[in-house]
Amino acid sequence: MQDIIQRSVVIQATKESIYDAIAHPERVVSWFPERVEGTYEKGEQPILDFGDDGRSRILIVDAVPCSYFAFRWVPGSGNFEGDVRSVQTTLVEFRIVEEATGRCTVTMTESGFASLPAEIATRCFEENAEGWDPMMRRLEMCLRTIEAGVS
Repeated sequence: MQDIIQRSVVIQATKESIYDAIAHPERVVSWFPERVEGTYEKGEQPILDFGDDGRSRILIVDAVPCSYFAFRWVPGSGNFEGDVRSVQTTLVEFRIVEEATGRCTVTMTESGFASLPAEIATRCFEENAEGWDPMMRRLEMCLRTIEAGVS
């Protein structure tokens, strides 16, 4: 069983803009969920609303301005709204590394699939492996718009 999904993209944007797009609810809705319900900060369990694709409560485990943001969620659930600490989850991490002024590498890593129940682990890994590609492209497009001053 594969345990880790990792995607990296080089984005022409400042680390501050990238972090804002990942770690602030008013920006994250421009590329990831349609809405965020609840407090979107470390230690909290907001709900990400993906419209027809369901709702998912997450637990934000860390937020280091301009470099790192991480949350736990229940992959493959589609509609999990319980206490994230009470079930098996995967860890989604975003790392931002400045390569040059105004250009950064963003690496998303989702890990923990091997610890999921066997009957769902492979399906969840495959769905998320496929899903992160368009999400990372959407993040890049969102940041192009922000950097161009069209936000």
